[in-house]
Amino acid sequence: MTAISQSVERSVETPIGRMVMTSDGESLTGLCLEHWWWRASDARCGSGSCGEGRGSAENVFDLTRRWLDEYFAGHDPGFTPPLNPQGSAFRREVWAVVAEIPYGQTMSYGEIAAELAERRGGRRMAAQAVGGAVKHNPITIIVPCHRVVGAGRSFGGYGGRLDVKAALLEHEGVDLTRFDLPES
Repeated sequence: MTAISQSVERSVETPIGRMVMTSDGESLTGLCLEHWWWRASDARCGSGSCGEGRGSAENVFDLTRRWLDEYFAGHDPGFTPPLNPQGSAFRREVWAVVAEIPYGQTMSYGEIAAELAERRGGRRMAAQAVGGAVKHNPITIIVPCHRVVGAGRSFGGYGGRLDVKAALLEHEGVDLTRFDLPES
């Protein structure tokens, strides 16, 4: 099967707001809240639909909607839609580690850097580099960058919406009192 050459975009309503899904026709390439910072500069689709949205892309969107429904109902979806996040090899490595963080648990940027260093045979890596890759995760929630926190009591960042990060972690049962949360 040949992937469609143009990205297809659809939106889905969730308890945290309208999210935008993008697909290359075979896999999910993006999932974020409608007004997050990277959406403004997204040249693939802008703010509306693009492409025809036939066939496999609609299947990917149906799977993603089902995954989100299960997640927000408080269940482990038990599956992952096909994913194809676009980024450098380093970013994809970071996102692969982030995708392994279990529901209801967190991992620090430094812990991810240490895990990547171990997987690479001991080559040291900076937590700041990991933070840059996490910041550019195009498939939020499914690749759970909200589960990445700073060292100690630091909450870390999240797509410009720390209230959403807090809501997602609370939804998963994470004790937020262990963090110094920023003032609203």
